[in-house]
Amino acid sequence: MPVLIIGSGLVGSQAARLEVERGERPVILELNPQPEALGEIVDLNQVSIVPGDVLRPLDLAAVIRREGITHILHTAANTLLTEGAQRNPYAAVELNIMGTLNVLEAARLFGIQRVVLSSSAVLYSSMAPALDPAGGLTEEALPRPGTFYATTKQALEGLGINYAQTFGLDVRMVRYAAVFGPWRGRGGGGGPTQRFRELVERGLRGEDATFPALPPGIEFVYSKDAARGTVLACHAEGLKSRVFNIGMGATQTSESIAEAFRGVVPGARVALQGGITTTAAGPATPARDAAMDRRRAEAELGYRAQYDLRSAFEDYVQFYRERGATRS
Repeated sequence: MPVLIIGSGLVGSQAARLEVERGERPVILELNPQPEALGEIVDLNQVSIVPGDVLRPLDLAAVIRREGITHILHTAANTLLTEGAQRNPYAAVELNIMGTLNVLEAARLFGIQRVVLSSSAVLYSSMAPALDPAGGLTEEALPRPGTFYATTKQALEGLGINYAQTFGLDVRMVRYAAVFGPWRGRGGGGGPTQRFRELVERGLRGEDATFPALPPGIEFVYSKDAARGTVLACHAEGLKSRVFNIGMGATQTSESIAEAFRGVVPGARVALQGGITTTAAGPATPARDAAMDRRRAEAELGYRAQYDLRSAFEDYVQFYRERGATRS
């Protein structure tokens, strides 16, 4: 089953590892390959890396034809996600929407059996209420994303559903909670994700580490679980649904994150300072008081988070300890 993974960062690298464990040799399409970082996650001898740009349809066409691709996992996203999109909305819209359109159109034209698109839980945390308070189908009944990044993810899901309904393309979408996990290359998630990396690296060096005050009710998911949900969505048969929540199953606070890290790295000096600013991350949004509903993902995909916050930190820290000193 030739699988094309578009993007090889935080989630894409782990998805490649899981495909190799399934006995596949995945093909990775990456604009700027980082073999040193990727090689820390998956055996490079077991994957094929193809330089290419999802914004160039001919790059997609060439790799699909040459490799005989039948399934696509589209994990590429704009740099720094929400924060990056607020700073550079044009680039985020171009990559997240037009890149997705290129993937879906290539899949339609080449008869791809299945496409999995990476969406985001920002569609819960940065939306206005989906129903008008009066209960009518007024203009306010439509969801209104509060950030550029959330808008692109809403469009991504809409495109996926449209291609499924209009052309019969088998498209599945996975909504990740905020992803964190081992990745020592460039990029690798949004603002909160980068704070996790800084916390682990500085904490393991014995330096003072800070973690920003987060808005209440943020749910995270470890990168290995995010990738597992993606691969499950790729290979599951007979699904009734197209959109699936992939999370850890609990919301976190800055205090719970610092406490979990100190439990894994005793003596770590962690201070909670400042916060993620609204100028970087978009307007303030209502807090969620519960984690995403995962019942659909559990019933149809067989997804259950294998990592809670403590075990995720244990795995994350082990990744660094096995590889020695951190590098820039």
